[in-house]
Parts: sequence; structure tokens; C-alpha cells
Amino acid sequence: MMKRFEGQVAVVSGGADGCGRAAALRLSQEGAKVGILDVNGEMGMKTVADIEAGGGEVLFIRTDVSNGAAVHAGIKAVMAAFGRIDALYNHAGTVIVKPFLETSEADWNRLMAINVNSMFHSCQAVLPHMIAAGSGAIVNTTSISGITASALEAAYCTSKGACIQLTRSIAVEFRDQGIRCNSVAPALIRTAHGMREAEELVTLGQDWSDGDVAKMQGRICEPEEVAAAALFLLSKDASFINGETLIVDNGQFATT
Repeated sequence: MMKRFEGQVAVVSGGADGCGRAAALRLSQEGAKVGILDVNGEMGMKTVADIEAGGGEVLFIRTDVSNGAAVHAGIKAVMAAFGRIDALYNHAGTVIVKPFLETSEADWNRLMAINVNSMFHSCQAVLPHMIAAGSGAIVNTTSISGITASALEAAYCTSKGACIQLTRSIAVEFRDQGIRCNSVAPALIRTAHGMREAEELVTLGQDWSDGDVAKMQGRICEPEEVAAAALFLLSKDASFINGETLIVDNGQFATT
């Protein structure tokens, strides 16, 4: 496999499971030393074991990414261990499925804290190191729901739309310092997060049968496919792509 990240250090938030785990594994396979920030300690250590079994170097820091102090401490630990950070993949996120009028302020604040504030914290922690180095690449995971809104997910859609705007703002502000920032916007993914979302939508009366998913996006997306898109944007292959949102949906958005 071509080692596009040889000699680099990459940080993945939400890297213990799902698309984040797939990206962490792939980054290691392509030569990067990997720092993982995630609240899931059990899956985090499994991902560490898998990376180390493949000969990679990895540091897992159990982190509540909605907590700014914890994120800054995690980034400081990565810098102490590896001495640099070249790439940041902000994947940590969650979903709340509820009718809008039943969505509490606590629900709203929780999604903003995990989905948006986590990116704010990690970007603020990492950017000074990228600025000092004169280069760096950031990718944020948003969602197709941040572009084409869906019922029963007002807080989720709003949070993911905010991720897109954060991506664009960082791209514009830090372009002249050699730093790129892009996002990936997947459709339904075969992860624990995605399956829970679909099950909860079905419970509230939506059709998320295999046939309905096939009609919308052809088939379900695999986490490795999102990881591949994120790695492309993090790599020098995307050196002139900045401030963009790459939709990973097998043509779903094109039909709207």
C-alpha cells in the first residue's frame, strides 16, 4: 500500500470505533503515527492493539471530546509522545432522534457539545502546532443531514450544518498559513451509530427498510469508504482542495 502519511502524525477524534477506527487503522497502514481521542476506552484499546499488531505506533487518550480542557490535555499528550501533528480528523459525534417539539434544551446542548464544540476544541488545540510547522490538514465529519435536512433530527441537522460552516471558516482563515480544512458528509453508514439512528427512526414511523435505503443511496455505506474519503482530503493528493464538503452518499444528494 502506498504510504501517503509516512513520517506524519495524525490525530483522530472518535477513533475508537466506526469510521474513526477505520481511519485510524488506515492512517497507520499508510505510515502515520496515530493519536486517538475517544471516550470509549474498551474499543480504544482494541484499536490500539490492532494498530500495534500491524507494526504501527499509536497513543490512545480516553477523552470526553466535548470537554475543552480534556481535549487540550489529549493534544498535549500526543505532542509529547510524537513531537508534531500533521493531520487532524474530527470524527467524534452522536445523534439524537426526536420530534422537534420533544427535543429538550439538554438534548440540543448535548449534540452541540459533542458534534460542534469538540471540533472547536480540537482545532484550537491543534492549529498552533500546524501554524508553527507551516502546514497541516484538517477533516471534519459532517453529514448529508447537514445539507438536506431530515425530519425528527432538527438538533442533529443543525449541528452538522454548523460543522460545515466551521470547516469553511477555518479554511479561509488559515489558508495562507499552509493549512487546509475540508469535511466529509456521509449518508447512512453501517456503524453502531448509523444502525441506532435507523432503528430509532423506524420506531418513530419512518421507513428505513433495506429497500428504502437502496432507493435513497443504492446501498448502505461502509465505514471504510468514509475513511478513504477522509484520508484523501488529509493527503497531499488533495493539496488544492480547501473549504470543501465531500458528499459520500453514492448519488443520494444528486437525486434531490
